[in-house]
Amino acid sequence: MLATFFATMRSRRLKRHPINLCDPENSVNNIFNGIPEQIPEEIFEDIIRTDNIRIERIVSKGQSSPEKGWYDQPENEWVMVLSGYGIIEFDDGRIITMTKGDHLNIKANERHRVKATSPDEATIWLAVFYTPS
Repeated sequence: MLATFFATMRSRRLKRHPINLCDPENSVNNIFNGIPEQIPEEIFEDIIRTDNIRIERIVSKGQSSPEKGWYDQPENEWVMVLSGYGIIEFDDGRIITMTKGDHLNIKANERHRVKATSPDEATIWLAVFYTPS
């Protein structure tokens, strides 16, 4: 059962929206562009990806993690809410509500999940994944 959950979580992370947020010609881009009106599933979009760092835009609208299972990733994640809200739950019992402008650093292998996101507006997350030092 957990193997199925983690396979699902990995496949959710691998689904990428086709919009390229990082123009290779160094032109200005906007993090709020290209957000669809309907968001039936969370959208995960790479802005920058190298061997050491990945910057990602995540767009949620009422989504949450499955009731059982946790994100347990090998890299650190710094995350900021740019619009809407998100509630992050940690397996140690902490629950953190994040609103516009709030940011948080999640250590590698610190088990967490998204308990809720704003159902009435898009929650836009900026996530920076980086290797532990």
